[in-house]
Amino acid sequence: MHVRAVAVTTTALLGVALTAPLSHARGGEAGGDGPTVVAHRGASGYAPENTLAAVDRAADLGIRWVENDVQRTRDGELVVLHDESLARTTDVEEVFPDRSPWKVKDFTAAEIARLDAGSWFGPEYAGARVPTLEQYVNRVDRNHQKLLLELKSPGLYPGIERQTLKVLANEGWLDRRHVAGRLVVQSFDADSIRTVHDLKPAVKTGFLGTPAVSDLPAYAEFADQINPSYGSLSMSYVSAVHAFTGPHGRPLEVLTWTVNDADTARRVAGYDVDGIITNKPDVVRDAVD
Repeated sequence: MHVRAVAVTTTALLGVALTAPLSHARGGEAGGDGPTVVAHRGASGYAPENTLAAVDRAADLGIRWVENDVQRTRDGELVVLHDESLARTTDVEEVFPDRSPWKVKDFTAAEIARLDAGSWFGPEYAGARVPTLEQYVNRVDRNHQKLLLELKSPGLYPGIERQTLKVLANEGWLDRRHVAGRLVVQSFDADSIRTVHDLKPAVKTGFLGTPAVSDLPAYAEFADQINPSYGSLSMSYVSAVHAFTGPHGRPLEVLTWTVNDADTARRVAGYDVDGIITNKPDVVRDAVD
């Protein structure tokens, strides 16, 4: 029996019919009855992370869910990149040698659009660009994929929750079809996820981390998923999370990250997780099928 510490609000109940549990899609997306497989930053084991090439590589592998990170430029554009600095995954140090420490928030969208975000990974990806959020979600949509979207370091970008939801709405991602089972917004920042839930209660949300079991009733007010690293995971913890009901009236889900080998994938699948986030989605899919 699934319980909550407090009653679900009327507003949240409106989202119940719109929001399908991730586990309902397991068989069709992992190829069997195992947990849903999510391509971390796209298929980032095989293509440069968070690029359109990584999204396409995941699609080529038959992976329906992709994860990405969103940040904001100096002039207010949302772009898809993991690190706060552009240095690791672009040629920003060569193009703008005097702009250390090369933070995303210190560059305009036009400046970032000049950068090569693929050569660091391999010469065949030379010229790949840092995509805007609009470009990214449109590619995901074109590939008929689903999106786990992380708000990266939201404390650096006041108001990014509302802005992200606006972009998603403008690009058609907040209609019934997408919200029903193709979109989850997550973050390490609980206040940010609470804000997303308050602004758009129908959207599924996830908290990245491993809250104490005693704190789960509070998280269940605004998060549909608790998404811990696999090193912090145990069968008893997954069971404890599943015992609570989230804001859409369904048991809380657990997605774990970042699992890249078959043995670990089988181990965490045995914990009854709902999803596994991975750089090598084909390896994990084959292991848990």
